[in-house]
Amino acid sequence: MSTEHDTTTGTSRLLVLHLLRLKGFAAEDSLVRSTGLGPEQVRGILQQAQSDGLVAERTGRISGWTLNAEGRTAHAQLLAAELEESAAQPAVERANAAFLELNEPFKQLCSRWQMRPDGSINDHSDEAYDATVVANLEPLHERVVALTSELGQVLPRFNRYPGAFANARRRLIAGDRQAFAAPLSESYHDAWMELHQDLLSTLGRDRSTADGH
Repeated sequence: MSTEHDTTTGTSRLLVLHLLRLKGFAAEDSLVRSTGLGPEQVRGILQQAQSDGLVAERTGRISGWTLNAEGRTAHAQLLAAELEESAAQPAVERANAAFLELNEPFKQLCSRWQMRPDGSINDHSDEAYDATVVANLEPLHERVVALTSELGQVLPRFNRYPGAFANARRRLIAGDRQAFAAPLSESYHDAWMELHQDLLSTLGRDRSTADGH
């Protein structure tokens, strides 16, 4: 087996395990969309990881995959090796610092999307109010796309974020209310939370008060 094939296989395996770490729980079709790998390749990686004792499959009304304790340990080791081999830590540190500057403003926008200024629940009947919140997302969107695009130049797996944010924003502008902050719907908030965890995991850190939510 060639070294190139080994490298490609290892990178694909990391991508799948990494998405499970970020999402916590994911169906195969979600992993296919997020990794850009083919369905058979994703299925093969999951089956091998299951055989290796790293992941568990849940079946039933909601089916999908999740990392177990051994899988989280293996994933952390793969990320640490990737960071060392790529010499990307300075770039990730810069991206993390830039992200933290955006995190609190984004959280405030999410609160405004969910609640009106008077404390009542936003039922989205006021189109002008919603349009203002969406418009206020634009400068944050530009900056988060820029920082992930720059980071993607040294760690290509971050290249999925500009597209994820852009797709969620397009849906939002088109009137899909779930595209802002609805959980498990490939919303803007979903991508934001995944990026936050991605930066922390890549740096081998646990979330702290300084990191926010």
